[in-house]
Amino acid sequence: MTVEIEIDAGDLQPAIDARLAAWTDAAFASRLWDRDPTLWFDPPQEEISDRLGWLSPGGRDGLGPIEAFADEAIAEGLSDVVLLGMGGSSLAPEVFASVFSDSGGPTLTVLDSTHPDSVKRVADAVDPSTTLFIVASKSGTTLETLSFFRYLWSRVGAVVDDPGSRFVAITDPESSLAELGEERGFRAVFLAPADVGGRFSALIEFGLVPAALIGVDVARLLAATDAAAFSCGPDVAVGRNPALRLGAALGEFALAGRDKVVFAPQPRFAAFPAWIEQLLAESLGKDGNGILPVADGSSAAAADRLPFAIGIDETKSTQQPSIAMSLEDAYDLGAAMYILELATAAAGAVLGVHPFDQPDVQLAKSLAHKAMT
Repeated sequence: MTVEIEIDAGDLQPAIDARLAAWTDAAFASRLWDRDPTLWFDPPQEEISDRLGWLSPGGRDGLGPIEAFADEAIAEGLSDVVLLGMGGSSLAPEVFASVFSDSGGPTLTVLDSTHPDSVKRVADAVDPSTTLFIVASKSGTTLETLSFFRYLWSRVGAVVDDPGSRFVAITDPESSLAELGEERGFRAVFLAPADVGGRFSALIEFGLVPAALIGVDVARLLAATDAAAFSCGPDVAVGRNPALRLGAALGEFALAGRDKVVFAPQPRFAAFPAWIEQLLAESLGKDGNGILPVADGSSAAAADRLPFAIGIDETKSTQQPSIAMSLEDAYDLGAAMYILELATAAAGAVLGVHPFDQPDVQLAKSLAHKAMT
């Protein structure tokens, strides 16, 4: 794993250095790995200590079954994978499909729009006999995802004797979706760790199952992730921890008014900023504070903009201030995701916001349910 973070902070470097020094004095890194919720709020709030499962990059125990399942499905002639999901359940698989479009595996289509034309277009474009439909929902109760499932179940059942064999579920243990998968005879039900929130779920079952099914070497992806976790471990000096350096910079830039992060990826990573956008916006944009990510790279020089370049062998920007994230190869995407997740959590501590709750997401779900009812 080689992911280099270059931060040109200009006049803000003293503030970033002071933040890192304060974190060193407060034993921030070791307390983070101990899942100490008081790093953000004292007394601790809900959905902090029980939302830090992503810190220990996972999937190792479950990686064998995921790889075996994918190999078997591909060997049987799998042509397409259709993922039914919203938000955190769908963005990471889209990034993997885009970055590893040369993997030679089946085609991934993500259905995350409830517009009838979009749903019908996806249903009409695939052959149910050679397609796997992944129903992905952490809670198992996401209305849009379950609506997709019901429609496509009826479509598949009209042409396949055993429609359950064409469906896979990814969800939390004991969710209603896990029960549905068992009742309907889904080909597989993958249970993800319950202590990982949706937007932090790229490197667990929600991201790994679709990635494996389209031919991504998920073991190699997770090896890069493990290396990133080691470089950000509790015994690493704060000033040498790439994620804490990045988190401190993002937080201090935002406090100083440079709160619009404008991403400029290399073409291969064009889909990556959309995933980062949700991670930053949902985690840090609340209570009148936050960071506004701009995923399309359009940016005129302005006092509130922070250019953020991403790519393989990415060179340091001539702009000041700016951030550059350089990867050695495409599989360092796993490491980059991990570093960004940890940096986002750390930036929340700088800004004084809860990085793991999602009040507006729940409000949107409630309003959608009311409207559909």
